[in-house]
Amino acid sequence: MEIQAFIHKNLLTIKVIPHSGRTELKEENRRLKLYLKSAPENNKANLELIKFFKKEYGLIVEIKLGMTSREKVLRVVR
Repeated sequence: MEIQAFIHKNLLTIKVIPHSGRTELKEENRRLKLYLKSAPENNKANLELIKFFKKEYGLIVEIKLGMTSREKVLRVVR
């Protein structure tokens, strides 16, 4: 999937679905959804999200907004 089209001014808006049994990024209704295996407890899902973008796209991201929410705004550092 071409992710660059979703990055605007180094920001990426994404909906996260934790504890879903799989780790997969999908485009649904022109929005990105990231399904994560990890549960939201103890920051595990957030850490998996950061590792996913590093491994799959070579992007270093920070969670700018939504640390405890499913709706997140990520800042793309590199």
